[in-house]
This record gives sequence, structure tokens and C-alpha cells, in this order.
Amino acid sequence: MREIGHFIGGRQVAGRSGRYGEVFLPMTGEVQAKVALAGKDELHEAVEVAKAAQPGWAAQNPQKRARVLMKFLDLAHKEFDSLAELLAREHGKTVPDAKGDIQRGLEVVEFACGIPHLMKGEFTENAGPGIDMYSIRQPLGVVAGITPFNFPAMIPMWKFAPAIACGNAFILKPSERDPGVPMRLAELMMEAGLPAGILNVVNGDKEAVDAIIEDRDIKAIGFVGSSAIAEYIYAGGCAAGKRVQCFGGAKNHMIVMPDADMDQAVDALIGAGYGSAGERCMAISVAVPVGEETANRLVERLVPRVESLKIGPSTDPDADFGPLVTAEAVKKVRSYVDLGVAEGAELLVDGRGFTMQGYENGFYMGGCLFDRVSPDMRIYKEEIFGPVLSVVRARDYEEALDLPTSHEYGNGVAIFTRDGDAARDFASKVEVGMVGINVPIPVPLAYHTFGGWKRSGFGDLNQHGPDSIRFYTKTKTITSRWPSGVKEGAEFVIPTMR
Repeated sequence: MREIGHFIGGRQVAGRSGRYGEVFLPMTGEVQAKVALAGKDELHEAVEVAKAAQPGWAAQNPQKRARVLMKFLDLAHKEFDSLAELLAREHGKTVPDAKGDIQRGLEVVEFACGIPHLMKGEFTENAGPGIDMYSIRQPLGVVAGITPFNFPAMIPMWKFAPAIACGNAFILKPSERDPGVPMRLAELMMEAGLPAGILNVVNGDKEAVDAIIEDRDIKAIGFVGSSAIAEYIYAGGCAAGKRVQCFGGAKNHMIVMPDADMDQAVDALIGAGYGSAGERCMAISVAVPVGEETANRLVERLVPRVESLKIGPSTDPDADFGPLVTAEAVKKVRSYVDLGVAEGAELLVDGRGFTMQGYENGFYMGGCLFDRVSPDMRIYKEEIFGPVLSVVRARDYEEALDLPTSHEYGNGVAIFTRDGDAARDFASKVEVGMVGINVPIPVPLAYHTFGGWKRSGFGDLNQHGPDSIRFYTKTKTITSRWPSGVKEGAEFVIPTMR
């Protein structure tokens, strides 16, 4: 059986802890590999290697660092299809969906190639008598990223590309459920000319996470996952004096106004609610039609669309979505559907009994659709992370606006309408970090910033875009004066601009 170790110091190394996790083939349920789970000693070894390599990398001018990323882009595009196939085999998402995962990660690498411009500081001549003042951005040193199973290519690249471009060394702890692509990305970075030790991949579980929090040489941590773990890492990292950004769960709403193009709204809900089997932090899991007539029209069109969803193995190019990542994930999602029925929601489409002929042991589940879900139900309050869409009927616009605003999560939200005034008012007032207007999954492009509010995001700086450069650098401000022409003598008052 294939064994996956770690990538430390520019090469793959075997695990030494004696602990392993299983990597499944979700479309069949088979175990396809075992992955080493690092202990604290292995994490510390990676940090020491990174710490030794980082000063030399930081001393390279930013154009040379950008050229490594440019070469990596070229190599990744040449291996695009094989990377997507590997990703699909370990995660379960379809190959076309896997390609989207990779592409959105590469777009952040493209953004990071602009690092010569992005790291420029500021300069003021004659800020005072004979005084010049300027600021520069410098790397933090060794930084770490802890990334989730649902985007095993995109989110690692969102983390390591800007961090490395800024001159840091990076420790990546990817999900142990699908570690193959992160390991290959590290190899491609080496082939692109990255010095050994600048990007290290340490596979592991909570023991590795705790080691990252505790290690004094790691100056910053970026995390994406559940809100409970995000809060745990944020609290521990901040207490250890680190810079921390943590992104957690979501319950993304889509408001459907009475004047919305209903065909467009239904298409949006089907793609955003059920794509990737709902295993996306930006998946739409709550549809909010405004008014009973709107709700009836929406539900009438949704039911046959959900019933006709094509579910297949990851290799089926015509499948709408594939299996979930593990058997435990299927069990969890089914339990939420059971709960929704017990809570009194109307289950219009029941996908719990779905099986795939020839793949009976795979981790499949059919699409589910609930109607008349109320805000007091757990299936509304909690993130399900599966192919389940809940319809919450709102009496009017104000009630629809209040639902995402009052929810404990604030990741993404969308409104579908033809009314520009309503859309503008909604975008201004809703208390959610990312808003789509007739766009169901409002993931910003790489040169803008990605991040949610409330229990969806912990920390002041978001992912990619300008915030990523701020997060992975520290600002130093220099005030300089040269003696020529400057009045001699001690000064006993604080300098001012008078």
C-alpha cells in the first residue's frame, strides 16, 4: 500500500512517529494509502530546517522570488490534468470540480508574482528639517498554514504563495484525508527553483496542530476549517504571541426576491447548494424566498431539479457531484437530515437512501431538500457540510435581511433581484463578509480579499489580496537625518512637525 510521509528540507521523508491515518478512495470506499501523522519532534525538525533556510531566501530580491512562482505556474499547468485526477481520487469531487479547485489556487500564485510591487513601502522627503521618513515591509520568518480537506490544492496555495513571495519560510499542515496534492505541489515548487527548506509539508493531526501553536519559532498561523477548531487555534496562537488568521464554518443564505429571474435563481441554488456534494465553506445551504408566492414558485421548480441530480464517481465527467470524503461525513450528514425531520421541517427530496450501482461501498449521498425550515431548528443553525438545502420562507425583505445578519456565521450571502435599490441596500446592511448580487458563490478574485465575519472568521486580516501581504510581513518605519546643515544641541521635547 502506498505510504505518504512528509516533505522536509526539499525531499520526501518517512514518518517516524509510528502513527498513521488512512486515505480513502471515496468513490469505492477502499483505503488507497496510509499517511504518516507527525509527532512534535518531526514538526520541530521542519521548523529548524525552515529557520535555517529563511534568511537566505528573504535576502533574494523580490523579482527572483517572483520568478520561482512563475516557473511553478508553468510546471503546475503542465501537470494540471494529473493533479486534478489525484485530487479527485483522494477527495471525491469530480475531476472538473477538482480543476476549479486547482485553478483558483493558481490565480493567487499569479497575484503573488506581483510581489515586487506589492511589497513596496512609502517615502516622505523632508518630513521635518533635513529629515526623511520611509517604511519598508519585511518577512516574519517561519510561518505555518493548517488547511482543510475540502480544497486540498486551492487553500494551501492561498497560504504558501503570498507567504513565500514575501520572503518567509512556510510549514504546511494539510488535511490528512487528502494529502497527495499538497505533497506534489511542494515537489513542483522545488522543481521551480525554490531553495530546500522554504516550503515544508508536515502531515498530521491534532498533535501536529498543537506543536505548531506551541513552537516559538513559528511567527504566524493561517487556518481554514471548522469554527470550533478555528477558535481553538486563534486563542492558542494569540496567547503564544503569534499573528493568527483563522476561518471557520458558514451558513450561507441566498435571498430570492419576488422580482428575481426564477430560472437564474434555481440554477444558482442547484449549483451552489449541491456542487462538490455541499462540501464547500461557500456553499449555499439556505434559500430565503421573500413572500409565499415566491416561495411556492421556487420550491415547485427546485424539487424536480434536486430529484434529477446526477451523482457519480469522481471520474464521471457528466456527474453533478461525487461522493463525500469519508464514511463518517456521510453518517454526519444523514444524521442532520434525520434531525430535520424530527424537528418538523418538510423533507421534499430525501437522498439518504441513495446508492451507486457498482460502487455500493462508496461514500455517496443523494441531494436533500427541506422546506418550511425555521430559525430555531438545528439544521438551520449548524453547518451540515453536505448536499442539503433548506428553504426558510421570509414574510418580507426586512425579515430576509435579518436572517443572515442575525446568524452566528457570517461568511457569504447572496441576493437575487432585478431591483438595484434593494440590492444596494442589502449589500450595505447585511452583516456578512462576502456578498453576491445575482452571484451565488461570491468568492472574490485573487486580487481582492477573502474572509467572513462573526464566527466565520477570527483575526483582523483576511486571505489573499492585499491583506495576505500585510499578514505575512511586518512594517518597519525609518526616520533619518544626516548631520550636514542641522542645528547642533540637545532636544528635550518630543519631535513634531511644527
